[in-house]
Amino acid sequence: MAKKKHHGTGPTRAVEELTQAGVNFTPLHYEHHASAASYGGEAADQLDLPAQQVFKTLMVETSDGEFVVAAIPVDHHLSLKLIARAAGARSAKMADPAVAQRRTGYVVGGISPLGQTTRYRAFIDESALAYDAIAVSGGKRGFSVLVAATDLAELTEGEFAPLIALD
Repeated sequence: MAKKKHHGTGPTRAVEELTQAGVNFTPLHYEHHASAASYGGEAADQLDLPAQQVFKTLMVETSDGEFVVAAIPVDHHLSLKLIARAAGARSAKMADPAVAQRRTGYVVGGISPLGQTTRYRAFIDESALAYDAIAVSGGKRGFSVLVAATDLAELTEGEFAPLIALD
């Protein structure tokens, strides 16, 4: 008899990483709607947090073929020029969503900078330092964690850098 798989039960890999490291964090649950135009915008609205304090995690491929992750506020766009510069590459492009899902082990809209199946270099927009804590995906849609940006950087071995596109 085949064992049943239980999806969505128990802690996510992101929560496991935070817990094992002894980092203080606050779990934030909200109801995800499949019709939401923006996963990050939905999180900010439902959690009643400023969009500048809720960060989305994006995967980028550099001109050197390296995949890196970038965490930026949900109400902004990533500057590919700035992430390339931060990563020491000539250029960068957004990773295909299917590639991002496969490489991180998370679904788009639930990609966390924490607990990824493979550790990628991480970059966090420097605006995160303006807050005592920022919200990032907890590893699934409808779930975020509030964590100090400095703790996030330490756990992900991330670097703070300017990453936001100036539209």
